[in-house]
Amino acid sequence: MTTHSDGAGPGGALRFPHADPPAPGTVVSVAPGVGWLRMPLPFALDHINLWVLEDGDGWTLVDTGIANDHTRDLWRTLMEGPLAGRPVKRLICTHFHPDHMGLSGWLTDWLGVPLWAPLGEWAFGRQLQALSDADFAGISRDLYARAGGGPDLMALVDRRGNPYRKRTVAHPLAFRRIRTGQDVRIGDHDWRVMMGHGHAPEHAGLWCPGLGVLISGDQVLPRISPNVSVWPSEPDEDPLSLFLESLRLWHDVIDDPDVLVLPSHGLPFHGFHARVTELLHHHDARLEETRDLCRAAPLSAMALLPRLFNRTLDDHQMFFALGETLAHLHHLERTGAVVRHRGPDGVERFAAAE
Repeated sequence: MTTHSDGAGPGGALRFPHADPPAPGTVVSVAPGVGWLRMPLPFALDHINLWVLEDGDGWTLVDTGIANDHTRDLWRTLMEGPLAGRPVKRLICTHFHPDHMGLSGWLTDWLGVPLWAPLGEWAFGRQLQALSDADFAGISRDLYARAGGGPDLMALVDRRGNPYRKRTVAHPLAFRRIRTGQDVRIGDHDWRVMMGHGHAPEHAGLWCPGLGVLISGDQVLPRISPNVSVWPSEPDEDPLSLFLESLRLWHDVIDDPDVLVLPSHGLPFHGFHARVTELLHHHDARLEETRDLCRAAPLSAMALLPRLFNRTLDDHQMFFALGETLAHLHHLERTGAVVRHRGPDGVERFAAAE
């Protein structure tokens, strides 16, 4: 197996043991008893990595892909091909996002297995699926009006409805909860549940010291920073503080300097501590940039967005970018770096504190 370097990370500190991802419907071994498969996504970020773990005489699956016919067909190909002949024993979902939990109900019903997930992820997914298009658009309008959204954005909010329902099937009515610090025995190895926050309510990573492997989900990615956003259901939250605190905790607890990181997007890599440090510095720089822009005059999130994201964004990316802009503003407000003012038009603008 050849190892190639990439420019990512401080001084190109990341090492990638695999140059290419698995072909659709195939599984690539990345560690003893650990298989890597990939599903396509209909977004600019066009794939998700999923994982299959040897579990005695069967398999444990980690994450599902989005709910569409193509993903279902690829699962059928896998179960009739490289995963055939051994039963699936459980499905673990790291968090509630559609590419990770979108097919949880279908897979658990089809395979006759339980869903294992953090309580916050299962509950949040169930709650979000229950919101009608009108209800979701209503809370979205409230948030984005405060952020400075105009008629065009509101029309898009109404057309969009509740996108979560369009990308998922109903999650199981019952599940098995996993908790931070819990050891889950899978085959011959214990996998420690590492909880992260900010990107999702209770994002689960799985760390196996015995194999030197970390399934990091979206919490630590090799090339991009995971989306950390303010969303309509928690309009005044400070998710960036939660995310940064989680990164620091993972950095301190996972003490293996050469742990193999299995991310949900991109390629498996070595260089975990360097990558976490880079992610922390990335957000420090973005926070300073945001504060500097608020020095000249109070700015709304919508006014800030094109200055922070100076590229063309599709509708999906635009909501993520707006949520991230709000997350940075809320974090700066919490630390006393900016002050929020609501104008007579109902728009919230942020000014750098003196």
